[in-house]
Amino acid sequence: MALLSVEDLRVSFPSPQGRVNVVDGISFELGQERLGIVGESGSGKSMTGRALLRLIRPPGRVEGRMRFEGQDLAALSERQMRALRGARISMIMQDPRYSLNPVMTVGTQIAEALRVHEHLPRREVRARVRQMLDSVRITDPDRVAGLYAHELSGGMGQRVMIAMMLIPRPRLLIADEPTSALDVSVQADVLRLIDDLVRDRSTADGGMALILISHDLPLVARYCDRILVMNAGRIVESCAASDLHLASHPYTRGLLAAVPKMNETRAELPVMDRSAWAGT
Repeated sequence: MALLSVEDLRVSFPSPQGRVNVVDGISFELGQERLGIVGESGSGKSMTGRALLRLIRPPGRVEGRMRFEGQDLAALSERQMRALRGARISMIMQDPRYSLNPVMTVGTQIAEALRVHEHLPRREVRARVRQMLDSVRITDPDRVAGLYAHELSGGMGQRVMIAMMLIPRPRLLIADEPTSALDVSVQADVLRLIDDLVRDRSTADGGMALILISHDLPLVARYCDRILVMNAGRIVESCAASDLHLASHPYTRGLLAAVPKMNETRAELPVMDRSAWAGT
């Protein structure tokens, strides 16, 4: 049985012309694997991740079927969803500056995830927090645990977010553009860290799956097993990450062609010809 099953998922918002589907009837399954969801800004990638956690609030509307570990997510009460979020499904947001609480220390925020989902003695909570900070390669974890969000660099803040999301040992981690707010020099380090942690957890604790949301196709191809390409709220192509260079849909080919190369010889980057896939 698949860990996650999504059928005909639609996310819509009202507009002067009527409701607009920002996610328009997508379906996919996820096992214990690393799945990449790619596409331009506004293609529906992040809305898909938020819909899985039921974070779309009115006037937004979510329709379709989402099953996680055999549970119908739409049928769960809000109290049941709060127990599920973090404990079984965690989501790393794009920018830690807007996700971390500015008036709570790092250690307190990471520990909060344990206090909400597990009843542990205070000493064990502190030990788990220290262990988690150490596992995301933060030196001097005791000192960092006492810092506030504004005292962290971008890379360190993202590592803290990863620690916070992984400390309850979820089965599914959704990483929404986890490196978009980081310098290029630390992007690869953070992605390798996420990849290592997912691989380690995949052999313990019942295993872990990853959904990596990004607009960077080469990056996703490097770290994922399978890729879904989204355009205008729809999945236009699905392929193994190793076969991305063989993609056949004009939209995917256009995205790949627009990626600059280190040894670039073209005078101009290709422009997306949207008429090539109009109506597909």
